[in-house]
Amino acid sequence: MGTINQFIEEFGYGNEWFAEYVNEVHNQMRVMNILDTKEYLAGSHAINKRPNEMFNGKEFIPRRIVLQYAKRLLEFGTAYLIGNKVTLTGNEKVVEAVSAVYRNSYDKTDFDLVHNVNRYGNAYEYVFIKNGKITSKLIDVADSYPVVDADNEYIAFVESYTINNVTFYNVYYPDRVEKYTNAGGELHLKGTFDNLTGLPVIYCNDNPVNDVFGRSDLDDYITILDSMEDLISKSTDAFYKYITGIPIVKGQQLKGDGLPTEILGGGLVLDSDADFMFAQNKFDHAAFETLYKHLMTSLLDISSTPGVVIGKVDISNLSEVSIKLMFSLSNLKAMISEKFIKDGMKQRYEKIRGLLELQGMKFTDEEWDTLDVTFQYAMPQSEKDVIDNLSKLKGMGAISIESILGHSPYTTDVNSEMIRLTSEGDKEREGSEINNDITN
Repeated sequence: MGTINQFIEEFGYGNEWFAEYVNEVHNQMRVMNILDTKEYLAGSHAINKRPNEMFNGKEFIPRRIVLQYAKRLLEFGTAYLIGNKVTLTGNEKVVEAVSAVYRNSYDKTDFDLVHNVNRYGNAYEYVFIKNGKITSKLIDVADSYPVVDADNEYIAFVESYTINNVTFYNVYYPDRVEKYTNAGGELHLKGTFDNLTGLPVIYCNDNPVNDVFGRSDLDDYITILDSMEDLISKSTDAFYKYITGIPIVKGQQLKGDGLPTEILGGGLVLDSDADFMFAQNKFDHAAFETLYKHLMTSLLDISSTPGVVIGKVDISNLSEVSIKLMFSLSNLKAMISEKFIKDGMKQRYEKIRGLLELQGMKFTDEEWDTLDVTFQYAMPQSEKDVIDNLSKLKGMGAISIESILGHSPYTTDVNSEMIRLTSEGDKEREGSEINNDITN
């Protein structure tokens, strides 16, 4: 495995190698793409750059209709995969220890990192101890510069951001973190800190051309959305521009000065062989509807989103099998995303294990290797059917109370519920013993 010193020497960097690395063209281009994605999600779309036009000798400000479907589709993809809290499985002692760590806002961290992966292709997580508790922070993808050597080995990480024209650098090495700033005009070291968990975890989705940097889901949607916004904006302009038509008089007017412009309902007195009409452009609503519907269908297909989610399909009395078929593409996409998220989470758990050992909680490899995480997709389902199935499994002796609580749609905290059940069981036993003593 290469080292950062070998990397610096091989590529000819100086002592301030991290500043040089951040400013390289390929890194700046990647960050610019991320910033463009943020601007798009904030409402800065291509349609907003549509120039003004001239109409009837005057400047005409055209419609610039923005469709924020991208935000909804990305939110659906995130919520579908991670909207329901993940379930930890494995050795009881290991699960109990990691669950205690998870209570430090890890449910929100999981949601945010999946959302970042969907929006930008990557997420970066640093695990550390704060006030005696194990926690994590997500590093902004626009501030993140993982360092990968020629052998595709991950050897360092640079976090760089600018506030009020002052640039800060947090340089992560496997054993330490160095903080720099150029406040005052000169780059200088602010401090060096021990690094107990190594480099930040890289979460990356599928990218056929790059193993380090993922690909935003937005890249698949943006051209379709641009076409939809262009179509609806121009069609709206065409409808309002030409709806009144142009008045045309054929033949001779008997008296008057033409069609009055100051009142509605005015008329003309025409000769017997004269005629009056409005010439109008016909608005082909059927063509517009076909084009727009086709683009919307393509957008939903590409994003693996059922039309019912955003109200594009009317449904009633669907069976469980029909719902599963309707969400089959969503399940497929979620399963692929789950694979990449799990790869990052396994690295997180190894870092958590190291911190737990520093706190005196040690586990054998056999115990730790049982740890796994289960995702529960947010697919609509009948709560009655779920309860009936769990009841049948319990009657067969094929499932534990804890597993039932974990799958129950009415349970939000399995651990608390188990404690309550145990307490209630103890009270019932105490009451039974008292009654027996009285009877005897």
